[in-house]
Amino acid sequence: MRDILVVSIVVVVALLALRRPWMGVMLWTWISIMNPHRYTWGFAYTAPLAMFAALATLIGLLFTRERASPFKGAPVWIFFAFSVWLTLSWLFGVDPAGDYPQWDKVMKIYFMTFVALILLDNRHHIMAFAWVTVGSLALLGLKGGIFTVLHGGNYRVWGPAGSYIEDNNAFALALIVIIPLLHFLQLQVQQKWARHGLSATMVLCAAAALGSHSRGAFLALIAMGAVFWWRSEKKGLMTVLIAFMALVMLPMMPAEWWERMATITEYEEDESAIGRLNGWIVAIEVAKTHLFGAGMSYQYQEFFSAYGYYNDNVIAAHSIYFQVLGNHGFGGLFLYLLMWIATYRSASWLRKHGKAIPEARWTADLGAMVQVGLLGFAAGGAFLSLSYFDLPYNMMVLVVLARHWVATRGWERDPPGTLLEYAGLWRKRAPQPVAGREAAGMARRTDP
Repeated sequence: MRDILVVSIVVVVALLALRRPWMGVMLWTWISIMNPHRYTWGFAYTAPLAMFAALATLIGLLFTRERASPFKGAPVWIFFAFSVWLTLSWLFGVDPAGDYPQWDKVMKIYFMTFVALILLDNRHHIMAFAWVTVGSLALLGLKGGIFTVLHGGNYRVWGPAGSYIEDNNAFALALIVIIPLLHFLQLQVQQKWARHGLSATMVLCAAAALGSHSRGAFLALIAMGAVFWWRSEKKGLMTVLIAFMALVMLPMMPAEWWERMATITEYEEDESAIGRLNGWIVAIEVAKTHLFGAGMSYQYQEFFSAYGYYNDNVIAAHSIYFQVLGNHGFGGLFLYLLMWIATYRSASWLRKHGKAIPEARWTADLGAMVQVGLLGFAAGGAFLSLSYFDLPYNMMVLVVLARHWVATRGWERDPPGTLLEYAGLWRKRAPQPVAGREAAGMARRTDP
């Protein structure tokens, strides 16, 4: 039954995407992030649903007139440069043939990111993309959170099989990153049931993250929670929410969880931590001797035997920074960091200028919460190999599109009403006069 349901949804939306290819972007995003077919037990489990969604989207793209250049801001140009560098790294790497499957997987994600930038334009598209991106993970967070509460945190929570977030640590970080984005959506809805439902979802996502027993995710949750509270305009509500999580959830966690968290300060005696430090040292040495890095992976015995400081055991990078460094060299790491810095600055631009325009105040909320999410990803990603995961790239897309929408006065060309508004999932804001010439003229400035 699950197989039929998932495949039916894919087929119907793919057919719609032939005329409205932006819907194909939503379908691809849902499949790529949530991996719904991995929760079936029959023919859909291994079906190439993502490829089917991508093909339908590309066919629709060929015939639609509603497309534009994807290069709508500095983050996109840097993203393009990083994609080129990544390809050169693969070609000049240690084992191009062996690395091809990973390069192919990553480039499909990057290619569809550019397709999203080409097809998504108005606020309806942006908000739909936010709902699909966040909702795909939030549903899994709800399931994992309920499981954690019912079992008192005695069992670990895992992500969908065969995905970037299959590992409990990676899944936990993904849930932590979407919590501020859930708050952004909460700020936009006008129905009380929807706001309360999103509040419960945020709490359960945090519970699922704790239920993963991930130390890195726990540190990321603390760091993001502090920034989340600082950035929130409703600090009282956030204080109550954070206090509830700390006073109710933490005492619920079993002794095994507390023992694992206690090892955070005892990394000298933790074999796992020593292994990670050793892997990071190897990544640095590989980058020193290879301009483009080792390719799509630096996990080769020859490197660990030559450069390992503590031992010669081959281990995953367990860090977005050292993964990129070992795979793509110092140049690749520079572009990777620059891309996220540019995205963060664009989000800051939205926070500053979105407030000045009544029709664009939602973009200020988006910018603030994307910044919180990026900080959570930066903190938790220091201990996880998630450099190529879709979610942060989708956050970049949201920020770039929103900034372009503000800079080009997108509200003047948007349709008068959308399905989101009629459903109460979008807060309508009545146009108001903007005080001051500077605020009124802000929207007429072009995006540098």
